[in-house]
Amino acid sequence: MSVRPLDDRVLIKPLEAAETTAGGIVLPDSAKEKSQRGEVIAVGGGKLLDSGERAPLAVKTGDTVIFGKYAGTEIKVGGVEHQIMREHEILAVLEG
Repeated sequence: MSVRPLDDRVLIKPLEAAETTAGGIVLPDSAKEKSQRGEVIAVGGGKLLDSGERAPLAVKTGDTVIFGKYAGTEIKVGGVEHQIMREHEILAVLEG
């Protein structure tokens, strides 16, 4: 099954959260926070403007992004957790 986001929505596969702290302490599963980084898997066609044209999205498939802690909606695609959210919920694109 594949998912094609509509309008200005983006499908993101969250990256794994860190398992150790900067000091080297191993975190148990109960102490891990939800990951706020992910890879863009699919993008919609863009927001429909009043003129009838579509505004292009600033992100593209393959980008690594940072999004808000409570952004989007969690869905499962092929048994794998994903997030689907509007483009404006994405805070930054990681480069380099």
